[in-house]
Order: sequence, then C-alpha cells, then structure tokens
Amino acid sequence: MSIHTPRIEKKVNVNTIKALKGTEPITMVTAYDALFAGLFDGEVEMILVGDSLNMSFLGKEDTLSATMDQMIYHTQAVCRGAKRPLIVFDMPFGSYLQIDQALRNTARVYQETCAQAVKIEGGAEKAEMVRALSEHGIAVMAHIGLKPQSVRAEGGYHIVGKDPASIEQLVRDAEALEAAGAFAMVLEGMKPEAAREITGRLSIPTIGIGAGNVTDGQVLVWSDMFGFFEAFKPKFVKRYVDGAALIREGLAQFRDEVKSRAFPDEEHTY
Repeated sequence: MSIHTPRIEKKVNVNTIKALKGTEPITMVTAYDALFAGLFDGEVEMILVGDSLNMSFLGKEDTLSATMDQMIYHTQAVCRGAKRPLIVFDMPFGSYLQIDQALRNTARVYQETCAQAVKIEGGAEKAEMVRALSEHGIAVMAHIGLKPQSVRAEGGYHIVGKDPASIEQLVRDAEALEAAGAFAMVLEGMKPEAAREITGRLSIPTIGIGAGNVTDGQVLVWSDMFGFFEAFKPKFVKRYVDGAALIREGLAQFRDEVKSRAFPDEEHTY
C-alpha cells in the first residue's frame, strides 16, 4: 500500500527551497496553463514554466523558438492557477545574451507575472550575469549539464560527467554559480557520479533531471510523466499515468455514444 506525503498548505518561497537542502527531497514539475497549474497546486514545491512547451505542445523540434512574450503569457496563466508553489520562469533562448538584456527581461518577468524566480542555462561564464541579477533582486535558478538551449551548437543531446575532467569542470561551474548568488541549480543529463559530487559540494539545493537520485530534488515535464507526449520517451522519464491512452479511450466512448444517440441521455438533458 502506497503512503501519500502530505499536501503543501503554505506558500513556498526561495527560503523554503533553500531550507529543504539536506532535509527532504524537493519536487518540481512543469506547467504551462492555469488548468494544470491548479491541479498541481499544493502537490509540489515548485512549478517551472518551461520553454519545453514549444516541443510538448507546439510540435517544435527544440526549445529555441520560445519568446519572452510567449513565456510571459503562459506564466501569467500558471500564476492564476497555482498559489502555493514557487513559480520559476524559464528564460528563453536569446533573452539573456548580455547582462543588460538579462536585467531588462527579468525585470519584465517580475513586473508582468507573479513568478518568484528565473532559470538560466550556462556554467561559470554566466556567473557575472547571475551576480548582477541577484544584486538587483532577481532570484536565479541556475542550470548546468545538458543544456537544451545549446542543442544546435553541441550537435544534439549529450550526457555529461562521464570522466573525472568533465566532472571537475561541472563542479567548477556549479561553485561559480553558487558564489554568484544562485539559490538552486538544475542538473540535467549527467552521470550520477557528477551529480553526487556537485550536490555534496554545494550549500544550495540541486534539482535533477536525468541525473540519478542523488540530487536534492527532481523535476519532470508534466506531459512526459503523465504519458501525453509520445514523440519519444527519454530514459530518465517515468510515466506515472498513460494519459494518451486514457484520452483515446474516453474519446472512443464519446464517439460511440454520439453515433448511437446514447449521449446525451435524460441525465444530461435540460
């Protein structure tokens, strides 16, 4: 018999997340609209409004075409649906190429949405940007390892942290970003040995995706974990519900009942 952990009743903030380091694992899922954000409300500590929406729901090959306007629109919707999780805005490709640009765009995020933090991809080369954002009151979640926004430059999706030199570079990146003010860090697509080393070196929480169970928390794309996205299934994804099959089953029943005039019946007629 499975035992469900208690729902989250209080509003989660950046300090809540930092305090969970070494205390209990952190849960995070993506959301892109008010409907699903409302379903996730109280069930997870964090919601990421991810640029993954371009692949999951717009049929794009990668995330790179997401825009600030698009991300703000979806974040506004998520903020209306979820009141308790900490909501993280995924800065889209091209929106933080320089520090001044990053400051302008993250200020817009805070002005136009209720997101409490932004996520940016990159290693030590982004440390000064993270420092500038932090000094101007922007909470930053860093993201290292496999970086989806670099997929074209890197020739695809490649697992990192396979050898000591790679692990040491990842550790240097992580430590530089923490020193610059990041409050948490996503570790994506890396060997567990690398994720374990980074998690042990940092005083801020690490959130894994395809990095084993050695991080301080886990994040998944909701359409992956609930079986709605069928184009491909990464090895790290566990499907907790076969959502696509359930939808098709329901639609088949609807079609059959309409064709046979069993629906609407007296119960569903004024």
